[in-house]
Amino acid sequence: MGRKNMSTIRKKEMIIGFYELSKKIGLENVSIGKLAEHLQISKSLVMHYFNNKALLLKELNNYILEKYLLIINSEENISIKHKDDLNAFIKNLFTRKWNDYIDDGVFYSLYALIYRDEELRENFNNFNKILHLALHKKLTQAKERHIISNDNIDTLTEIIFAMIDGGYYYLGTQTNDSETYNKQVEIYLNHINTFIIYK
Repeated sequence: MGRKNMSTIRKKEMIIGFYELSKKIGLENVSIGKLAEHLQISKSLVMHYFNNKALLLKELNNYILEKYLLIINSEENISIKHKDDLNAFIKNLFTRKWNDYIDDGVFYSLYALIYRDEELRENFNNFNKILHLALHKKLTQAKERHIISNDNIDTLTEIIFAMIDGGYYYLGTQTNDSETYNKQVEIYLNHINTFIIYK
């Protein structure tokens, strides 16, 4: 048990190191050798756990998912009891808090690789399914508590998720000004609310 736990801890340290180095020099520039140098360990030790970069990328994707779920399941988002709670939750999904948890440059560099790596694409699809499910649970909770009355929660989830994903990416490429960003978010939120049937 102790050896297994140590292995898990060591692998997590390497993934965090991989992430931090990717922030510094770019995901595409990180090699196993550079990661070993960054962590001040031997290359053979890294390869003992990750014998190629593809495995590192897969685990990095899982690490990013963990961080994103921390936002969705944070204390402020944990329960939907009123209309304002649901509005606040959806608004939080647009915020730049994502970038506080995971660097956008690393995320989108990883995202770009799914067009060249079928296994990573599958892993990324699973990533999106888990985030979809988290949003679906919040909307279902709102329906069960008679906050909304939409019949098709699956469709509503898909619409909101697509708008958040696309809106976040678009705004990230257009502005660093928080006031401009927030004004655009309000436009998106108002549009999302046309799909939500509140009781």
